[in-house]
Amino acid sequence: MNSRRSWLIFGVAALAYVAAVLQRSTLGVAGVSAAERFDTSAAVLSSLAVVQLIVYAALQIPNGVLIDKLGPRVLVIAGTGIMVAGQLVLAFSPSIGIAILGRVLVGAGDSAIFISVIRLVNSWFSGRIVPQLSQWMGNIGALGQILSALPFAYVLHTAGWSVAFTSAATVGFLAFVLSLIALRDRPASVVPPMAPTFATVLSRLGPTLRRPGTQLGFWSHFVTQSSGTVFALFWGFPFMVSALGFDSGLASALLVVMVLIGLVAGPILGILTARFPTRRSNLVLAIVGMLAVVWTVVLLWPGVPPVWLIVVLVVALGIGGPGSLIGFDFARTFNPPHTLGSANGVVNVGGFTASFIMMFVIGVLLDLQHNLGFSSSLYDLGAFRVAFCIQYVVIGIGVVFLLGARRRARRQLEEDEGISVAPLWVAVSGAWQRQRQRIR
Repeated sequence: MNSRRSWLIFGVAALAYVAAVLQRSTLGVAGVSAAERFDTSAAVLSSLAVVQLIVYAALQIPNGVLIDKLGPRVLVIAGTGIMVAGQLVLAFSPSIGIAILGRVLVGAGDSAIFISVIRLVNSWFSGRIVPQLSQWMGNIGALGQILSALPFAYVLHTAGWSVAFTSAATVGFLAFVLSLIALRDRPASVVPPMAPTFATVLSRLGPTLRRPGTQLGFWSHFVTQSSGTVFALFWGFPFMVSALGFDSGLASALLVVMVLIGLVAGPILGILTARFPTRRSNLVLAIVGMLAVVWTVVLLWPGVPPVWLIVVLVVALGIGGPGSLIGFDFARTFNPPHTLGSANGVVNVGGFTASFIMMFVIGVLLDLQHNLGFSSSLYDLGAFRVAFCIQYVVIGIGVVFLLGARRRARRQLEEDEGISVAPLWVAVSGAWQRQRQRIR
């Protein structure tokens, strides 16, 4: 544990995740080009991203079961290979139907990567460094978004669609080869447990789903990750370029800012998560509150929001991404190690379920307003204001369920370990009183 070999595994796993995020986010900067290439409506165009996320979310639990059965190495190798195939299909797709097939393959391959690399972190490292490394894994993976926002976007606009998507596929192929050579499921000194049967693994899934801590992780991921995913993977670029009038270079740069903020915020959130394990849900709720305030100011701003306000928005969205990784820490601490693959799969369904719902509904609302004559163009600013409001509904529902899961998780924690978690205001008030007494 925590050896030099552990860090090699971490590095190769991080590269695989960078490649996965690159394949996932290429469409985020290719939305306008896709509209020109396939000449279709906003709803059908959004299906390129939505179907990818549906497949991703649908395969999380099956992949989690496979990780518990076969180990994460097999899943990383298979996932990167399938992603490469999907990007090549998309690169040479002559029609929207073939392009959707390519994104299905990308979503299927991508779905195996993150929960597998998180399992590798838990297998090769131990101690308080684990939640911090989980945050770092998520943040390093986000570099794939920078690759899509800058070099991929440059190749797309200079060399064209096919060359750009083929170039992205080569990064996935590199990750495939290195994963095949270097990755191992666990240190050699760790005696591998007897491989469970599929029947045994499936029998463990029910208790995993019923654990309040798993549910708390699901809803934490649901409410923190989805807004940033919708913005980065599809609708942010058209919003900034077509509705706000930003040039494509500025829009790409703002997507990069979003990633860089995540690189700074992630380690801080990892430290806070490790330092205050009973207050992790308060961190989640604080992030959701921040996102709600910033989005409200942007959508209610009279006229075109200024650049500085959009910078504030991407900063908030950049914090939301690593905030979603707190959900995996709930899975880690509320589940036994032999079910962690399934638990992580359940958690990872959360944010992507919310994302594909919002992503598709935004496209439908944009089409509806344009067809009814309420907006002068498909990507009108006023139409985007209305469409983006779906976030309040979806995330608001998630917050309600999160509070219920937190209440049950805290009750279980008290019953099992005798740890009672007081409301935050009570804890803050008590800490303040103790500080005053020390001063006296």
